[in-house]
Amino acid sequence: MRKENKGIILAIILISYFMILLDNSIIFTGTVKIAAELNLNQTALSWVSNAYSLTFGGLLLLGGSIGDIIGRKRIFSIGLVIFAIGSLLVGLAGSMLTIVLARAFQGIGSAILAPTSLALLMDSFSGKERTRAIVAYGATSGIGASIGLVIGGLFASLMSWRDGFFINVPIAIVMLILTAKFIPTDQTRQLKKLDIIGSIIGMTALVYSLVGSQGRLMAFVVAIIAIAVFIWYEARSKQPMMPLRLFMDRERLGGYIARFFYLGAMMSMWFLTPQIMQTQLHFTPLQAGLGFFPLTIISFVVAVQVAKLADRFGNTQLLTIGITLTIIGMFAISFFSAQVGYTVGIALPMILMGIGQGLTLSPLTVAGVANTLPEDSGAASGVVNMVHQIGGSIGMALVVAVSATVKTEPASYHLAMLTATALLIAALIAVIGLIVPTLKKIA
Repeated sequence: MRKENKGIILAIILISYFMILLDNSIIFTGTVKIAAELNLNQTALSWVSNAYSLTFGGLLLLGGSIGDIIGRKRIFSIGLVIFAIGSLLVGLAGSMLTIVLARAFQGIGSAILAPTSLALLMDSFSGKERTRAIVAYGATSGIGASIGLVIGGLFASLMSWRDGFFINVPIAIVMLILTAKFIPTDQTRQLKKLDIIGSIIGMTALVYSLVGSQGRLMAFVVAIIAIAVFIWYEARSKQPMMPLRLFMDRERLGGYIARFFYLGAMMSMWFLTPQIMQTQLHFTPLQAGLGFFPLTIISFVVAVQVAKLADRFGNTQLLTIGITLTIIGMFAISFFSAQVGYTVGIALPMILMGIGQGLTLSPLTVAGVANTLPEDSGAASGVVNMVHQIGGSIGMALVVAVSATVKTEPASYHLAMLTATALLIAALIAVIGLIVPTLKKIA
């Protein structure tokens, strides 16, 4: 494969993945205007996000595994079409029902694109090229979420929230054309037996137990039963949808657990900090988005150096240092108050978190797909993205629930960020206990 073609393939993968992350963050800063324009109450508004989370989280494993069967290029193209149509329908939505259904449809596209993009990356690159590509992919996962808050603020303050969804349509069309031209058709793989019912019911019920409004306990019970049946089925299948051997490798398992807790902490911070800036510092949505620049810029600068740093110090050392710095930054931001102000209370801690995030997310992605067999790369990519999505949802639900026990601001924010700090400490323990003993440098 020509070198310039590899560059185009990487750009297709990263831009497509970036679209997913962008939309998720734009919702955080656009909810007020969406509610006002469509006359939505708080419950209805929550389903604008929840409908997307249900289909995205519930279908991730299936999305990754189907690519292993019918071909990743084909399913990636299908994902782009679904995501583009879903984005168009969200932008055109004129009622609660239409926007919720459109967001659910958009989530199906994301559930296909997220795991398939990482699997395509692993198919297209090898050796040090693969390491650099995975590093770029991991960096995108953090930078995309942060930049989404800034762009969401811009749309909410200067344009229409609908434009944040309309813009996906031409981008997806361009990516679809480039995919057809530059991404090679992958070979047919051996058919797997898909436990579709177990995977969809289990993951969807789990997500609903976190974000739903009624019957959450029942949904959690259904999720536990369905996931247990799914694992039982997978353990006995000769061609499993999600090979349980993925969890037998210490490095991968440590990467999954650490990513779960890390994303739970960071998603909570991304969700709550724009709100505290607006309520305590009286920032506009645009100013709140721009308030994330210290984290976004520093994270980007550090992330582009991760490949070189990993060659010198190793993946494990970067993870340890990165999560430690994120812990310090998260603990520091928990002391924020209007009296302390933005610079000392938010910007300086964000610089530490930006360095930490830049050093952490790419190595976590590397660890999550380490030592993976070619036939398992789609499933492994699905698990990485599933842990990313579910970890963020569970972590944010936990942090918000804990902070809700305190009724005054900024005391509730202090408690929320201390809880997020505890989640980061759990991520560090997973790295030290499971990944550090492997002492592997990125190959």
